[in-house]
Amino acid sequence: MRFDPAAGLLICDHCGARQTLDTEGTDAPRELDFRAALAAQLPAQDIEETRVSKCPNCGAEVEFDADLHATECPFCATPVVTSTGAHRQIKPRGLLPFALTEAEAHEAMTAWLGRLWFAPNGLKDYARKGRRLSGLYLPYWTFDAQTDTAYRGERGDDYYTTRTVTRNGKRQTVRQRHTRWRAASGRVARFFDDVLVLASNALPRKFTDGLAPWDLSDLEPYIPDYLAGFRATAYSVGLEEGYEEARAYMDRVILRDVKFDIGGDRQRVHDLHTGVTGVTFKHILLPVWMAAYKYRGKSYRFVVNGRTGRVEGERPWSAWKIAFAVLAGLIVAGVIGYVYAMSQ
Repeated sequence: MRFDPAAGLLICDHCGARQTLDTEGTDAPRELDFRAALAAQLPAQDIEETRVSKCPNCGAEVEFDADLHATECPFCATPVVTSTGAHRQIKPRGLLPFALTEAEAHEAMTAWLGRLWFAPNGLKDYARKGRRLSGLYLPYWTFDAQTDTAYRGERGDDYYTTRTVTRNGKRQTVRQRHTRWRAASGRVARFFDDVLVLASNALPRKFTDGLAPWDLSDLEPYIPDYLAGFRATAYSVGLEEGYEEARAYMDRVILRDVKFDIGGDRQRVHDLHTGVTGVTFKHILLPVWMAAYKYRGKSYRFVVNGRTGRVEGERPWSAWKIAFAVLAGLIVAGVIGYVYAMSQ
């Protein structure tokens, strides 16, 4: 199954059958109270039970449908067998439906591999002719918060003087920079909206960070029908851990705001005191197409943004192509050296 956002229909990839997606009575994805969640006081309708097994190779939390007992890990292609236990988690509040078909994602991945000159030709051919990509929903947290920060620091304003020096027997005028510092203090406030944190450790952050930006303004309310034909993974990064990562991002932005507020040519920040209020969050799912290829005993993973077609993955290297490039460089350098020597 895939979702056609223009038609608002679920379409079967095999027979082309169309099914109307029932969204009557749904609202935009709502935020949940962060403090209530930490205290395990969320309403029962915001909690769900899923069947989850951990991949023995990469540790990904793979969700199983009720009638599925074995599958393949979408992150590393390792066989995974279901466990008997249930996993309680905070229910997703929203998701972004897939906008790219598997064929379009495969085309984007093939084009990306084609631009990697040092990639092994065998891997390119294997990926081009290989199996289908897996449609997967990755778990994320988003956080909203109002911040108010009092700061104390210094503002530096540059000024210049000139002086005359003697160099190699010649007198020269040089310009020297100085900084005049004065105390600075004040307050800055910022509302953070949808700070995005990956809630899975199954993929390197450099992959998932490279898939941004995401059009979070188009989030749809979570409806299980959207998952038809796709896989989903449970979050392995807890809510509190996710908030710590979000706060680290907020602190970096606040520091930038403070330096801008201090002004001048240079800034020194001595103290920051930030108050955070109204923290809310959502558990959301974002769509990616995944490929995990094993080539000559090594696994290569590629990820395609299911909305934009942006590709990230492990960069493969061809030893003979690198050796050829080095040899060609040495030959070119030798020819240039010979021509230069003959011209002297």
